[in-house]
Amino acid sequence: MPFLEKHKNVEDTVVWGGGTYGQAGLGPGSVGVAEPRRLCGYAECSSTWTVPWRSRKRPVFEGQWGCGGRCVLGLVRAAVQRELGEGSVGPQAHRHRVPLGLVMLAQGWITHPQLRKALDAQRESGSGRIGDWLVSECGLEAEQITRGLSMQWSCPVLPMMGFAPEAMALVMPRVFVEEFGLLPLRVAGSRILYLAFEDRLDAAAALAIERMSELKVESGLVDGKEFEPARRRLLEYESVPVKVEVAADSDALSARITAILEQKQPLASRLVRLHQYYWLRVWLEQDAMSVVGSLPKSSEDVGDFVFTVGGLA
Repeated sequence: MPFLEKHKNVEDTVVWGGGTYGQAGLGPGSVGVAEPRRLCGYAECSSTWTVPWRSRKRPVFEGQWGCGGRCVLGLVRAAVQRELGEGSVGPQAHRHRVPLGLVMLAQGWITHPQLRKALDAQRESGSGRIGDWLVSECGLEAEQITRGLSMQWSCPVLPMMGFAPEAMALVMPRVFVEEFGLLPLRVAGSRILYLAFEDRLDAAAALAIERMSELKVESGLVDGKEFEPARRRLLEYESVPVKVEVAADSDALSARITAILEQKQPLASRLVRLHQYYWLRVWLEQDAMSVVGSLPKSSEDVGDFVFTVGGLA
């Protein structure tokens, strides 16, 4: 359920003339309408009232409203600690995969002499992927390498058909597209986001984008000669405005996120971690979110903040 819908379900009541009523219960004799009272989402909140001028609709962080800066900070600190504990999901979970050369050898797509020739060339060069050396030294096609990688990673080869670069440019900050070798391709049926990689999957990236977008993410590979041109096309389109910052430690990160929430007063926001980055996205207005998961409708009224934290891996 999208963030902007979640907080609609919180029981809204108002205090009027000594009684507590639902919004629909205000009688015709009421003079003015009090803003609905929303319960603070911070479990340790000690306040029994809120300042009358503070909105009870904003800021909302991960579906919870904070009645004051202290409570917003408490919500944010809990989220930061959660992300610290979930930062180990990533490519390292796949260390024991069968090497690509052995996969292709087992399938009969290459011979022992071809594999030896490619490995020798790679060793002499001191760099390069074995798939690239199989292409350059043994005459294999790039499509064969992609098929071998898909078997190595037990994932599909995704077609480029339906690639929507203008819409997909809004999915995540471009720093992730540039640094982690990934490419959002398209959304199918308003439920599944297809995420492409060139030569290896990244479980952390898929999980972070799934949580932020509220769409099911299906990962797969794209042929190398199609991947890079498609990524360049995506980067040509306007993305959500992003600000990259460095925080000294987790306390400084929590304080900075709280300051952003207090300043921006978003109707929805969420924090996720992707490797060394902490990604905060804020939706500032009701119509900023599309009907597709929690993806932005456009780059307006949405903001991304990407943090790195000194001393935190």
